[in-house]
Amino acid sequence: MRALLIGANGYLGRFVADRLLADPAVQLTALGRGDDADVRFDLATGSPGALTRFLDAVHPQVVVNCAGATRGGARELTRHNTVAVATVCEALRRSGCGARLVQIGCGAEYGPSQPGSSTAEDAVPRPGGPYGVSKLAATELVLGSGLDAVVLRVFSPAGPGTPAGSPLGRLAEAMRRAMQSGDGELKLGGLGAQRDFIDVRDVARAVHAASLSAAQGVINIGSGRAVRLRDAAGILARVAGYGGALHELDGPPGVHLRPAIGHPRADPDHAAPVAYPYPDGCGSWQQADVRTARDRLGWRPRINLEESLADIWMEAACRI
Repeated sequence: MRALLIGANGYLGRFVADRLLADPAVQLTALGRGDDADVRFDLATGSPGALTRFLDAVHPQVVVNCAGATRGGARELTRHNTVAVATVCEALRRSGCGARLVQIGCGAEYGPSQPGSSTAEDAVPRPGGPYGVSKLAATELVLGSGLDAVVLRVFSPAGPGTPAGSPLGRLAEAMRRAMQSGDGELKLGGLGAQRDFIDVRDVARAVHAASLSAAQGVINIGSGRAVRLRDAAGILARVAGYGGALHELDGPPGVHLRPAIGHPRADPDHAAPVAYPYPDGCGSWQQADVRTARDRLGWRPRINLEESLADIWMEAACRI
C-alpha cells in the first residue's frame, strides 16, 4: 500500500509515521513543511493544483492528514486547520489517484457535554472555541467532499511527546521544578476538568486500522473513560516519586488569571492563582463513546493512563 502522510513531524504524525513504517506492506512518503520531509509543501499556502500534480506523480492509495495547529488566533487556526484541509480535498478530487483520505479530527469539535455522559458520533457538535470550530469546519469539508474518507475524532492525546504547553505537560513540568527545588508542597489550579485521555500510540494504531478499512464518516478515538485532572496529577506524583503535598487552588467563578497549573507557593504580595478553564472549550467533562471504533475498525485502546503519564514524566525529568 502506498501511503502519503501529511504532518509527519507533528505530535501525532511522528507516531503515525512509526506505525505505518512498521508495516512492511506500506510504502510511506512524508509531505510537510520541515526539511526532513520527503517533499516540502505547506498546505496552508500551497495551491490545490500543485498538490494534485504531486498526487498524480506519487499515486498514493491512502492519504493521512495529521497536519494542523492547536494554538493561535482564529485566523491562524482557520488557515492551518480548515483552508489546508480544503486544499487536500480539492487536490484529491482533481487527481486521478483515487486515494482514500484519513483525516485527524478532534474531540473539541463536540464542545461541552453533560457530565456523566459519553459522546457518540451522532451528537450535534457545538464547539466552544475557535480551535474546535476550525476542526469542525474541516470535518464538514471532508464529509461533503464525495471522497472515500474517514475522520478520526481524537479526544485528549497523551503519552511521549506531549507538548510542554499542554495541561499534562505543564503538570509534569511543575512537578519537575518542585522536586528539583526540594519543595514539599505543590499548589496547582485548574484540576477540576475531566477528560478522556488516549495514548498517542493507540491513536497511531487507530490511524493504521482506518487506512486499511473501508469505514467512512466520523469515528471517535478515545479511552471511553473520563479522568479528572487532579487524579492524573496524583498518578503523576506516584510515578515520579514525588512525596510532597498536592494542594488544589480554587477561586471564585468568573475570575480569570493566567493558567494556574504549576504556580509556586503564593506569597503575601501576590494574589493566589485560581482555577482556569481547560483550554479546549469543552467545559468540565468529556468522555468518548468508542463503540464505533471497536465495531468498524476492530480497534481498542491498549495503553493505560499510568503508562502514558510515566512516559510524559520521563521526558520532563530529563529536561534541564
